[in-house]
Amino acid sequence: MLGKIGQLLQPDLALEGSILRLTPELIAYHQLKGLILDVDETLVSFKQSQPDEAVCQWLQQLQSSKISVVLVSNNVSHSRISQIAATLDVPLFYIAAGKPSRRKLREAVAAMKLSHHEIAMVGDRLFTDVLGGNRLGLFTVLVEPMVGPVAASSPKEYLRNAEIWISQRLGVVLSNHDRH
Repeated sequence: MLGKIGQLLQPDLALEGSILRLTPELIAYHQLKGLILDVDETLVSFKQSQPDEAVCQWLQQLQSSKISVVLVSNNVSHSRISQIAATLDVPLFYIAAGKPSRRKLREAVAAMKLSHHEIAMVGDRLFTDVLGGNRLGLFTVLVEPMVGPVAASSPKEYLRNAEIWISQRLGVVLSNHDRH
């Protein structure tokens, strides 16, 4: 049985692989109409300035299915996030979100004009994306980070591994897990 902290770190859906594994079929299965997407390491490797073509095509497919998308990033660089949002044709984005803070996530939810249960917070980090989304009552999706070969041994990767280790000690299940 998960304690309160473990429950807040438990994603509703943990995907093996990148965000590209979040298919329109999975989104429809969970009756989701909107996605709040983390940017760095979720959509774009931190070392890249633009998303790759596969991510652009993935997002175009979702948007053509009438899925609302908002970007919410902890990154403080307006130029970086605005450029990525423009490339992805996502008009609404928030920077310096301070996730797991709920403030900018609430703004994104309000802008989408959807119920909390119809929106997923999608990201690569348990202690920011999943925790923030769960604190707000959103459906949460954990994906593996978009990392280049150089970044695989970066301090960020060590931090993510520590987050996973701690969360598993709290009882969080991260393999092919779907709470619903």
